[in-house]
Amino acid sequence: MTDRSFLDWPFFEDRHRELAAALETWCAENLGSVDHSDTDAATVALVQMLGAGGWLRYSGPDPAKPAPLDVRSLCLIRETLARHDGLADFAFAMQGLGMGAVSLFGSSEQREWLVRTRKGAALSAFALSEPASGSDVASLATTAVRDGNHYVLNGEKTWISNGGIADVYTVFARTGEAEGARGLTAFLVPADTQGLEIAERLEVMAPHPLARLTFRDLRIDAGAVIGTPGEGFKVAMSVLDVFRSTVAAAALGFARSALDASLERVRARQLFGAPLSELQMVQGHIADMALDVDASALLIYRAAWAKDTGAARVSREAAMAKLFATDQAQRVIDKAVQLHGGDGVRVGSVPERLYREIRALRIYEGASDVQKVVIARATLKTP
Repeated sequence: MTDRSFLDWPFFEDRHRELAAALETWCAENLGSVDHSDTDAATVALVQMLGAGGWLRYSGPDPAKPAPLDVRSLCLIRETLARHDGLADFAFAMQGLGMGAVSLFGSSEQREWLVRTRKGAALSAFALSEPASGSDVASLATTAVRDGNHYVLNGEKTWISNGGIADVYTVFARTGEAEGARGLTAFLVPADTQGLEIAERLEVMAPHPLARLTFRDLRIDAGAVIGTPGEGFKVAMSVLDVFRSTVAAAALGFARSALDASLERVRARQLFGAPLSELQMVQGHIADMALDVDASALLIYRAAWAKDTGAARVSREAAMAKLFATDQAQRVIDKAVQLHGGDGVRVGSVPERLYREIRALRIYEGASDVQKVVIARATLKTP
């Protein structure tokens, strides 16, 4: 059984501990029933299940009672879901990330979409990356030209999670108020808007619904602007400020799963007439894994606590959490594969699945190298 002692840390309130316990029970009772052979169908089913279970209410504020996002709850949910089912974590995460700009900056009309996404009745997506601009957001090339009371969008987005199955997209485009990052704007674009095409579905080593999108003279009402024209970069970075910590939490969930599987393995597996767990080299691996898990959790929940208790920006803390937790989860899972021997690379085994699941987390929502830049710049600014 996964160590739950971290829930006694002062970062959490009783409501967080109650949430973690309730979700743990729900996952055990529900997630095993989902057929993953069709990734699109499984994602839709998981979103609907999460909505029916009430978990998606944490993914965005209630339009009738606006309140700040609870980042600690988001992290606990993602950690727990990832430990049980990586696609369930993905399904939950995209409802939050896809509507993150609306949650933070949306108009009352735009926030009506939250009624549907929080119930699991609509899927959302976050369309930022482009073929030539992933980490360098300021260089994106998709354009949005003002035409009376409308904008006309042209360009391309890629690696878009939920691409092809989403009902609504948050799209970032260049509106040209200034050079670079100061000339971007965020738009809320329903999937059925004429001019939005699914150009290509993308397959990756851990199956998730991904797509390349094209925008061809797509006309959208000026009311689709999220926030203020020209402040799209601020919108995007504010969203990532919240959700980067949750990516780290998902990595932590994968790492805990790997540690659990390894503990079970080394206690049960016999070698030279004794359990693997009695070998000092094996104990060294277990010690490293436990250390990485706890250190990651400390960084993650520090960042989440700081945001929840009023910090205006937690870019440095969130970057530290994402960098460390995703990189160390990769190490923990690699050790799990090693401890499982041949079974660790057998298709369908827990370590093999986790080995494929973890790698993307070190890339999306800011690659590890980008997090180092964020951390270094923030540290250099410190007097």
